[in-house]
Amino acid sequence: MLHRIRHNAHEGFVGKHKALCYNPVFLEEMPAHRANRRYMAGLTKRSWSLLSALLILIVLVVVIIATRDRPPDVQVVRVTRDNLEASITSNGKIEPINAFVFRAEFPTYVTEVSAKEGQPVHRGEKILRLDDADVQSQLAAVRQDLLATQSLLKSAHAGGSPDQVADLQGQVRTAEGRVQSLEKLQKSLRDLFAKQAATQSELDQNSLDLENARTNLRTLQQKKTQFDTQAGLDVERLNLHVQQDSETIRSLEHKVSSATVISPVDGTLYSLPVRAGDYVAVGQELAQIADLRRVQVRVFVDEPDLSGLEPGQTIRITWDAMPSHEWTGHTVQIPKQVVARGTRNVGEVLCSVDNDKLELIPNTNVGVTILLHRRDNVLAVSRAAVVADGTRRVVYLVDGDRLHQRQIAAGIASASKYEILSGLSDGDRVALSGDFTLQDGMKVRPIDAK
Repeated sequence: MLHRIRHNAHEGFVGKHKALCYNPVFLEEMPAHRANRRYMAGLTKRSWSLLSALLILIVLVVVIIATRDRPPDVQVVRVTRDNLEASITSNGKIEPINAFVFRAEFPTYVTEVSAKEGQPVHRGEKILRLDDADVQSQLAAVRQDLLATQSLLKSAHAGGSPDQVADLQGQVRTAEGRVQSLEKLQKSLRDLFAKQAATQSELDQNSLDLENARTNLRTLQQKKTQFDTQAGLDVERLNLHVQQDSETIRSLEHKVSSATVISPVDGTLYSLPVRAGDYVAVGQELAQIADLRRVQVRVFVDEPDLSGLEPGQTIRITWDAMPSHEWTGHTVQIPKQVVARGTRNVGEVLCSVDNDKLELIPNTNVGVTILLHRRDNVLAVSRAAVVADGTRRVVYLVDGDRLHQRQIAAGIASASKYEILSGLSDGDRVALSGDFTLQDGMKVRPIDAK
């Protein structure tokens, strides 16, 4: 019965709806009705938006009122005893100590390579060989020239060529004898002329012959003087030539010797950039050999950190290629000047490092920590709790829900903590600086820092 009643009611509603839909008057009123419905829907949406904004504003006001008098949260740490290390962290480069670097002394080709890069080598072991045929030819030519020059120098020391010297000396002696003979004859003719035993013409002829003989002697003497002077100049010139030839020979002999690269020590051939058949220019690197059981690291320390450095300080080396390893050493040479390195001004600190296992390779970049000072079992506090107040250092002690400023004296500083020399006791609670400035007497909500 109830089902039938619901069915009849539904049929009646549908019939009435159809009647309205097909009623011309109703059809004319439909557009206006729809526009009214859209307008009412818009009013409803705007009302809800205004209501939502109003509710949010009310919530914010309630929160502000609720928290207006609430003290700020501050993180708190305790003063404890700890072992502190003051250190400098920087980067550096591994370098060999007393490395032997071989370079090409002349342009040529590599004819033979007898070793491999990275292998241990012994003193006297051959590494490689260069083609030195052209240098050998030059050496032979200069040696020949030196022999000829030395022969000429010997002659120059003797006053010139033996034949030339003997001929000129003979001419001078002959001219001297003729002058002496004519001088004696002139004396005899004068005596005879005085006794009227010789004529004036005979005396005049003798005088003319004597003058000619003296002129010839002077000419020959001048020639000999010039000859001797030239011989002296030849000695100087030839001495210089001999010296130049000797230096050239030494240089060529050194090049010939350098054509065979031989290890001067027991060590490691850590660089061999050439292969057989390669052309090498003058100065080009051929090989590098060193004893790598001890190496040095060149540490690049920023200028502000240089003041605490001293020879003998402990260093620790890390290398990204072997992250689980650490090497130790000590500072050796402290820089005397600062140099530009990229955008940094650094001092280059030289340090000695133990490398017994030959793990560190020259020219690799490493991380370096230089230990400046170490203090064991000292009072320490987090650096974040220490505030600079002019020239003073202060902390803020936590007493209940209040902060009290306390001046401290600090010792060394590690990466995260200060050594406390005075002003605090073991177990004291101090506030960490946060997003707001701490003040003496401030009310706070202490929260233990994680």
